[in-house]
Formats: sequence, C-alpha cells, structure tokens
Amino acid sequence: MIQQRTGSFIKRAKDITLSSALTLAILSGTSMISGCSSNNDESDYSYEETTYTKGIRSHIKEIKPGEFKITDEESVAADKSLAIVTYLDGHTDSLSTTAAKALIDKDIQNNQSYVGHHSGLSSMLLYGGMGYMLGRNSGFGYINNYRDQNPNRGNVYSSPGTFSKSQSAVQDVNSSRTTRTVSSRPAGGRSGFFGRSSGRSGG
Repeated sequence: MIQQRTGSFIKRAKDITLSSALTLAILSGTSMISGCSSNNDESDYSYEETTYTKGIRSHIKEIKPGEFKITDEESVAADKSLAIVTYLDGHTDSLSTTAAKALIDKDIQNNQSYVGHHSGLSSMLLYGGMGYMLGRNSGFGYINNYRDQNPNRGNVYSSPGTFSKSQSAVQDVNSSRTTRTVSSRPAGGRSGFFGRSSGRSGG
C-alpha cells in the first residue's frame, strides 16, 4: 500500500513500476542484465582444478643441536610425500605434509619476523621440498610469500649436489601436473536472475 501525503499526486501504476525497475537496476549494477540473459557463457560456471601425481620426500638431518640441513630429496608418488627427520641422538620422525605445515605455521605465529631466517627444522620444511609442495595448494599462498623472502634457498641443503638433485625432483613434480576444467553449473542447468549458486568451490 502506498502512503499518500496531503497535496501529493498519486503516481500512475506504470510509472511506479518503471521507477522501481530502474532503481533495482542501478543498485545491482550490471548483474541484473547479465543474470537475466539466457545465453550465459559456460565458463561462468566452471573453474580449473590442478593436481599432481608426484610429490617430494625430504631427508633432513640435525647436524648440531637445533641446526638442520636437507641431505636428500627425491620425487615420489603424491600420497607418499613426507619429511624424514634424523636427530643427533639417532631417532627419526616422519612428518606428513599436514604435520610439516603445522610446524611452519607455529613458527610463523611465534616468530613472524624471524621465520625462515635460521637453520631450525621449520626453515628446512619451509624452504625445502615440503614447502614447495605446500605452496602448490592455492589456499596456502602465504607460504610462497615467505619462501620468496629467501631467493637463495640452496643454503638449506647440505651440499650443492643435494640442491641440484632437489631441483630435478621439483621438475619431476611439475611434469606430473594435470589441469582439468570442472563444471559448477547449478543442478538442472538453471540460469537467469538468482539462478546461479551463491558460491563456488575451488578445489
């Protein structure tokens, strides 16, 4: 119901309808125009998904109390990616990519201005093959930001030969990269205003 002030004119129904439509179009920008189109591009409902069939296994050794070096890295099946850490007392730990990320995140949280600038275990994980694998995940861009702070990442390896072998392993991982287009078109192929789902899943 339209409230009327004394002395005002009642707008004709078609004028009210036109005014409302224009207001909605202005508030929603161009979304109304593109949303109402029945010829939406298929790319509007798809995204690229990247996977790797190979991963990296890192061998890390404690050479002094609290000081580590990467002694070997090799390409393995993606689900076999891990870091094998050997400590001075002879015992070893096997760290999955999840455990490695947890250590890196802990160091970032506790020593944000210091992370990566020391020879601790988290730096070996960050700058070595594990950090490389984690950085491939689109949701872990911050890891690449820290890796970029040290372009001379070879200093985390025990020798130039070890670093060179690691680069070959990285090339193997890159060669195993595959990309496919995944459709996210709403069920039933609906299109038009409010027809598109409210969000996309990124994979």
